Amino acid sequence: MNTAVSTQVHASAAELEKAARRTHLTVFVLMMVVLIAAPFLGVYPVFMMKVMCFALFACAFNLLLGFGGLLSFGHAMFLGGAGYAAAHSAKVWGFTPELAVLFATACTAALGWVTGLLAIRRQGIYFAMITLALAQMVFFFSLQAPFTHGEDGIQAVPRGKLFGLIDLSQPSAMYIFVLLIFVIGFALIYRIVHSPFGQVLQAIRENEARAISLGYDADKFKHRAYVLSATLSGLAGATKAILFQLASLTDVHWGMSGEVVLMTLVGGMGTIFGPVVGAAVIVTMQNYLAELGAWVTVVQGVIFVICVLLFRRGIVGEIGNWLKKSL
Repeated sequence: MNTAVSTQVHASAAELEKAARRTHLTVFVLMMVVLIAAPFLGVYPVFMMKVMCFALFACAFNLLLGFGGLLSFGHAMFLGGAGYAAAHSAKVWGFTPELAVLFATACTAALGWVTGLLAIRRQGIYFAMITLALAQMVFFFSLQAPFTHGEDGIQAVPRGKLFGLIDLSQPSAMYIFVLLIFVIGFALIYRIVHSPFGQVLQAIRENEARAISLGYDADKFKHRAYVLSATLSGLAGATKAILFQLASLTDVHWGMSGEVVLMTLVGGMGTIFGPVVGAAVIVTMQNYLAELGAWVTVVQGVIFVICVLLFRRGIVGEIGNWLKKSL
């Protein structure tokens, strides 16, 4: 009898997982259609590329917060740090764009590994404060270091030729390059979340004491999640620096860490597609409300309050709850 019940439970769980994967595939295809068709529908390509860079950044942050339960206030150090590494290697050392992005991503992986060893020793608000303090150290280093050029940043970064063949100064080539990086990063995050590692990470988020009692090293899993999140954030930052041909203090400032938290919460923390929607909403607001100046921050705050009060799961989270589907 018990065997029959267990078999039914496993079969039901398998069916639910298949249904969730079908839903995710459908939404992913729709997202790709939008991203590919947008330039042909009159949407400014640079705007869409900016959305994709920040969407990847938000997805990487969501890996740590939404699935790992770790709130970081210092993720700007990975976005901005990778931007400086990519810009310097491309402009001064003459790296091709793919090498500059890979080099910058490797640098943020190393930075994430080191800072993670320090931050992961604490939990909750203490973890958040340590990451903020580390990010401020990186900010002041970026302000004072000679190669970053202080408040001027690294300007006129050459986009170069991809693999020495494809000229990224062409808008269409650059768009495809950014799109491919976003898709690769998004697919990698999806695979991580749905891997055994991701399942253990979520178990630690839900009940760390029970996960430890089952024999899992919680600190090791959290540190790996932190490094992965840092690495993918760096990938987004390096791509953004090549795209805008600029690395500046804006991306390494603490305000950027706040923005990625806002993107994740507005879109839907702990969802697959929520950070993408959240990034699109915030970037759209910044782009089309730019004429309001400093009032953009006020508008963002109002929208954030509305989302917290009316959409506690975020935009995608509420839609998924309404449709009774995992998004």
